[in-house]
Amino acid sequence: MSDDSFIREVNEEFRSDQMKALWHRYGVAVVAVALLVVLGTAGYVGYRYWDEGRANVSGDAFSSALKLAQEGKSDEALAALDQLEKDGYGAYPVLARMRAATVKADKGDVDAAVKDFDGVAADGSVPGSLRDMARLRAALLLVDHGSFADVSSRVEALTADTNPLRHTAREALGLAAWKEGKAQDALKLFDQIAADDGAPRNTRQRATLMAELIRGSGAASAGGAS
Repeated sequence: MSDDSFIREVNEEFRSDQMKALWHRYGVAVVAVALLVVLGTAGYVGYRYWDEGRANVSGDAFSSALKLAQEGKSDEALAALDQLEKDGYGAYPVLARMRAATVKADKGDVDAAVKDFDGVAADGSVPGSLRDMARLRAALLLVDHGSFADVSSRVEALTADTNPLRHTAREALGLAAWKEGKAQDALKLFDQIAADDGAPRNTRQRATLMAELIRGSGAASAGGAS
């Protein structure tokens, strides 16, 4: 036997002895860790399946309610949305509340719709983006059915330069101001929208038209501010 072969066999034997020693010392722990990994993976996959299943059921129920509303079956749609609000999963209960308010508004029950939107806006368990959307939806209804103060109390905070809803919030506030004879306030808001490169094109076009209308009427220069 050559020296190289002898050394190789000694090394292999040494490694074998090392592995045996490690197994005797850590074997149980290795098996336990492996078992935990397997159980953890199985639990995660099972949870994902359960979670997606519940979300799919709620999603189907929400789609069915929307279809009822589109078909003009308002009472049936409201009943379906009410049930989804009670036993829906994930974000669907909140979406059901929002959609139910819209259905009520479409039926002509604006007061009930505004109350529902205000309820979502005041609910601390609802994500901030949805609460802001509820405030905006209530304000848009109140442009025609409320006062400038009603609209302002809901969307004034949304008109900040960094708020993604600022364009629609400013438009609602501007329309409410114009309706109430606050021409200068309305003009300022519409000019802000028209000058905002981040505003959607159609929103900027409407704002430009409103600004031209107000200037053309002479109301702003005639002291039509609050």
